[in-house]
Amino acid sequence: MRQPALAFAILFFLGVTAAQAAGVRNFDIPAGPAGPAIRLLVWTPCAEPPREMDARGATFFAVPGCAVTGEQLPLIVMSHGRRGWFGGHHDTAAALADAGFVVATLNHPGDTWRDTSRTDSLSVLVERPADMRRLIDYMLDAWPDAPRVDAQRIGLYGFSFGGYTGLAVIGGNPDLRKGLPNCATSSLRACKELENGELPEQPITHDPRVKAAVIIDPYPVFVFPEENLKGINVPVQLWSSDPALNADGLSGCCAAAISQRLPVKPDYHFAENAKHYSFLATCTPKEAQEAPAICTDAPGFDRADFHRRLHADVVAFFRKHFAENAKP
Repeated sequence: MRQPALAFAILFFLGVTAAQAAGVRNFDIPAGPAGPAIRLLVWTPCAEPPREMDARGATFFAVPGCAVTGEQLPLIVMSHGRRGWFGGHHDTAAALADAGFVVATLNHPGDTWRDTSRTDSLSVLVERPADMRRLIDYMLDAWPDAPRVDAQRIGLYGFSFGGYTGLAVIGGNPDLRKGLPNCATSSLRACKELENGELPEQPITHDPRVKAAVIIDPYPVFVFPEENLKGINVPVQLWSSDPALNADGLSGCCAAAISQRLPVKPDYHFAENAKHYSFLATCTPKEAQEAPAICTDAPGFDRADFHRRLHADVVAFFRKHFAENAKP
């Protein structure tokens, strides 16, 4: 009786390899009672050959405005890191779109390279997961090609603060209170607000529509003691950079710590000799000149080669678990 599911899986694997390139286009979620306006960048399967395009100094290989190829497409939503932007993982988004996924990335309001007004604040820690729910709502309902998305196959990709965001979305409950261990010595604005007696204005938003998640160097992790992660029951692929190369305390060790706390053993990957920012897209010469801290890897580390392996593992992870969850 498993033959229909097997047939679905075979068709799924064939379907996700049929695209030739990634299409890319901007969209906006309008402001409303649920929150402020959110700017999106959506990557889609495309039958045209890719071409080089410039976006804020980054080099994308995609087709602007390309017609979406395929039906019943899985959706991956991406959450960027602290002060990041929706193009920070553009090569990963393109690789997923090339493989047949719709990929929706967003700029988290108040915590981007352009707008740092609420970076590290308690409000951002609470609203980031809500942003992801609004993103999924938009992609399933208001996005022009929403009928092409398979609502039963939604995944999440989160990096750094986006990793924190992802853990919250899939069922983690951050411990946000006064007297939180490790918060007193943290430079996070949220910790100072908590110690001043401030409390979150709304509950953390979970979204059970997310069926699998790739979490990379999640931060902050001291808000997630083991008991606060017991609500996570979806497959997680967890990546850690090398703690020996991350003296800033943002990463590396944190992914290893979360690995031991998750109720279901994750697909854990330790990226030896990788810095925290090695997971961001490979830099152009202009970017390397303007942001050496982000673009400079450890001696002997090949970011482009690492990303080819990263992308293969991420695509395989989502394919595997979406096929396993297929209904007969």
